[in-house]
Amino acid sequence: MIATASAVAFIVYSCNKKLSEAANLDLSETPVQTVDSLFMTQTKNGGLKMRVEADVMERYENDTCSFELFPKGLHVFAYSEDDKLETVLHSNNAKHFKSKTVEMEYWSAFGNVTVQNIARQQTLETDTLYWDQAKQEIYTDCYVRMFTPDDFMQGYGMRSDEMARNSVLYRPFNSYVYVLQDSTKVVIDSVNFIGPLLKKR
Repeated sequence: MIATASAVAFIVYSCNKKLSEAANLDLSETPVQTVDSLFMTQTKNGGLKMRVEADVMERYENDTCSFELFPKGLHVFAYSEDDKLETVLHSNNAKHFKSKTVEMEYWSAFGNVTVQNIARQQTLETDTLYWDQAKQEIYTDCYVRMFTPDDFMQGYGMRSDEMARNSVLYRPFNSYVYVLQDSTKVVIDSVNFIGPLLKKR
């Protein structure tokens, strides 16, 4: 009987200890869901519109909002109307935020953000980028570098449609054009070439 009473006391003590630890948990800093190796697709009218990949997704909830964090990076692949890959985004971190009290939702990507529009051969690099789904546009107030096969531009602040087709760079500075052609390159006309002139002896 004494052994049974000791066992019950031990169980009650153990449970009380676990309950006190649970009471100390900050639920706002504890994910309600964790997903490893996330792979998600979005379709429209039977065609692929977007593909999202991430090593880890953590979902958080509280009384005023819900949000997902992507602490090990986010990779987004967006497709054109004819199902061709057009725009690619990579970032070290990302966040998807949705308010429960007001109508507000946004995505933010930060840390070595690159956006490449494959069709236009244009690459954008910045530290932080926001995506407004309602307005279907991306924007930032941070330092931005933009590359094309012929041009390089830099400045602070950028706004574009969500596919990065029409990017507008604000407050540009020290922008210049890359010269890709080698001025010392010799082009030979193989049709009219008669060979080098030989010295007379």
